[in-house]
Amino acid sequence: MFTSVEENYLKAFFNLSTETNEVSINELSAELDLKMPTVNSMVRKMSDKGLVKYEKYKPLRLTEKGRKEAGLILRKHRLTEMFLVQIMGIGWESVHEIAEQIEHIKSPDFFNKMDSMLGYPTEDPHGSPIPDKNGKIVKNNYVALDQLQEGEQFELKSVINTSKSFLEMLNAKQIELGTLFKILKKESFDNSVLVEYNKQEAFLSEMVQERLLGNLIK
Repeated sequence: MFTSVEENYLKAFFNLSTETNEVSINELSAELDLKMPTVNSMVRKMSDKGLVKYEKYKPLRLTEKGRKEAGLILRKHRLTEMFLVQIMGIGWESVHEIAEQIEHIKSPDFFNKMDSMLGYPTEDPHGSPIPDKNGKIVKNNYVALDQLQEGEQFELKSVINTSKSFLEMLNAKQIELGTLFKILKKESFDNSVLVEYNKQEAFLSEMVQERLLGNLIK
């Protein structure tokens, strides 16, 4: 069993990990909004538990054990978000903070039942993949909207920022998963784009485009 603090660290590790599976103390500190000495102390404790490979002055790496546990925490979080949206009818903009609390429940049966009730979904309400019962995750090969050129079409499949303000902005623009976009014009100055979707047009900033992931429609 791990503490809720350790679980938050593992989830932050997972979110920051790249193909090399390396994370710096500084990156982890920024992700958790904690001071570096505090993070350094906790990482050493997690290293003693076999969750993290820690060597002074070198990047941190999750062990296989740590990666599995991180995946299981994400599984609980994302299943909860899907349950809150699909079963309870709560908006996708309001589920993250609730899931942050529920993900620390220490009952696999509870989440397995939730999974069953939902029909074993593979993605959460924001389009992020849900890890399996072993903590394994299959990442989607989506592209960001900012990678498209004029005339190309795109289907929104996932968002990588689940802050309430961002999702409320998408709601206001009537943008949701499954929305089809066509790039009408791309501004070279600031990379903003004019898009057509749902029989309407709107300008989207580069910051917004970077957070919208999906498939190029050919």
